[in-house]
Amino acid sequence: MKSNGWAFIMPAMVMIGLFMIYPILSSLWMSLQTGRGMNLSFGGFDNLLRLTEDPVFLQALLNTGTFLVVQVPIMIVLALLMATLLNNPDLKFRGLLRTAIFLPCVTSLVAYAILFKSMFALDGVVNQTLIGLYLIDQPIPWLSDPFWAKVLVIIGITWRWTGYNMIFYLAALQNIDRSIYEAARVDGVPPRAVFFRLTIPMLKPVILFTCVMSTIGTLQLFDEVVNLTEGGPGDATLTLSMYIYNLTFKFMPSFGYAATVSYVIVVLVAILSFIQFYVARDRK
Repeated sequence: MKSNGWAFIMPAMVMIGLFMIYPILSSLWMSLQTGRGMNLSFGGFDNLLRLTEDPVFLQALLNTGTFLVVQVPIMIVLALLMATLLNNPDLKFRGLLRTAIFLPCVTSLVAYAILFKSMFALDGVVNQTLIGLYLIDQPIPWLSDPFWAKVLVIIGITWRWTGYNMIFYLAALQNIDRSIYEAARVDGVPPRAVFFRLTIPMLKPVILFTCVMSTIGTLQLFDEVVNLTEGGPGDATLTLSMYIYNLTFKFMPSFGYAATVSYVIVVLVAILSFIQFYVARDRK
């Protein structure tokens, strides 16, 4: 029986070793290497010292942190509000609205980027609408101004992934026992208190899950930035993942330094996930 058990386990263990454990150990060893291209030599912690002196890395870290602090809370709150709205049984066209909100998640990234670039061009529909409503006097340079380029990326990420989180909240809301709300209604609990004192606590596991997953996704942000702004203008929207790509595949590759930057993301994910789990822990 033992030999039969190992026969079933070994293929999975081999695959995990080849495609998970080996790459992790290899990248960890590579992060201790310095040099360009394939001319690598052991440098110890030289790459860590280089991080503190690299203005491009610091800019990418700042940009990623900005997206994390601004975009994730907006996306989580919007997803929760949309799920609450769609959970109303009296809402008409619920199925159509749910599909419309979730559709950006499965839209082709290329089509999504082309649409956004067209909409947010100087003569695009967004600027024309804002001018028509007398909200602005002149077109906003969404793609050429550092500040507005960040805003564009935040809008793009929020538009694309809010529906993904909304599905989790909607499923959780539909699984809450309706008798709890009926009891609160009979006791005369105001709707606002029901939402904040009953609904939110019961959604805490889902809120924790979406916060952790959104944090990880934002720290690994790459596709949307590449297709919308290509990290520009300048390095205004450059993220850590895009900087790793540039170090690996653009100009003269610096594999060791790129591996070091990747472990910065790993450390940030671990620290922020721990903080989120700690804050959401059950308190007796």
